[in-house]
Amino acid sequence: MRLRCAVLDDFQNAATEVADWSPLADDVEVVSFTTHFPDEDALADALADFDIVVTLRERVPFPASLITRLPRLRLLIASGMRNSVIDYAAAEAHGVTVCGTASSSTPPVELTWALLLGLARGIVVESNALRGGGPWQSTVGADLHGRRLGLLGLGKIGSRVAQVGLAFGMHVSAWSQNLTKEYADEVGVQLAPSKEELLAESDYVSVHLALSDRTRGLLGAPELALLKPTAYLINTSRAAIVDQDALLTALHEGRIAGAGIDVFDIEPLPADHPIRTAPRLLATPHLGYVSQANYATYYGQAVEDIQAYLAGSPVRRLP
Repeated sequence: MRLRCAVLDDFQNAATEVADWSPLADDVEVVSFTTHFPDEDALADALADFDIVVTLRERVPFPASLITRLPRLRLLIASGMRNSVIDYAAAEAHGVTVCGTASSSTPPVELTWALLLGLARGIVVESNALRGGGPWQSTVGADLHGRRLGLLGLGKIGSRVAQVGLAFGMHVSAWSQNLTKEYADEVGVQLAPSKEELLAESDYVSVHLALSDRTRGLLGAPELALLKPTAYLINTSRAAIVDQDALLTALHEGRIAGAGIDVFDIEPLPADHPIRTAPRLLATPHLGYVSQANYATYYGQAVEDIQAYLAGSPVRRLP
């Protein structure tokens, strides 16, 4: 009897297109779910008859309360090698092996610049006007060359965003709680004396921090108030780093020029969520990691993880 494998949140129905699952055909039945399950009860019901689950990034929590409701579950595969929403202790206690995959930092770097450039040059507004017969030129683009890009975080993604900013001729500064001048110098950027000074002096601020107790709510109403009225905020990192209600208020009151957001407190966003209609906002549905190459890695290595598990030698085990 074949094992059953569920692939969650396969919105584009791409999982079986970008990777070759045929090596598993004799042993595993693969079922792809193209819609998101709204709560734990729905998820537990849907996964009750599955032995293997492939989950996408950190979109679906697997707490102890869910794991205990999935008695058949034996292998849980997460895309990426870090996942903060899986209860690893509960998985171990219930005999569930957890494995990961590689993940590239390139796609979120590229999306960061897509959002920043889209905002700066009014791409969506101008494109919609052109296609809809609206006015010919209605915005005046904001410049990048000679302006200051402030980065909150200078890790794998932040440092690559910095290199692009330097190539545009921007002045780039960075801040994080552990960032040293030596590393900032190595990347070629200026170390901001404080978070507050970085926010006050930057024309563009982009968030590239991991979510932790120290970064949760890092940008609230007092911090957003430090931004120039001509400044843009980009967040492709984690939603909880920026207070969403405070950001909505700043956008509605015109206290910043705009924001580019790829991450949200609730995903997928409800149809009536206020962020869908916020002014001065360029928003994308968490596309930072969504690229052909990344998906090929996620699902190709998920197949490898399953093969290794079936052979009795699991690979890329988490945590």
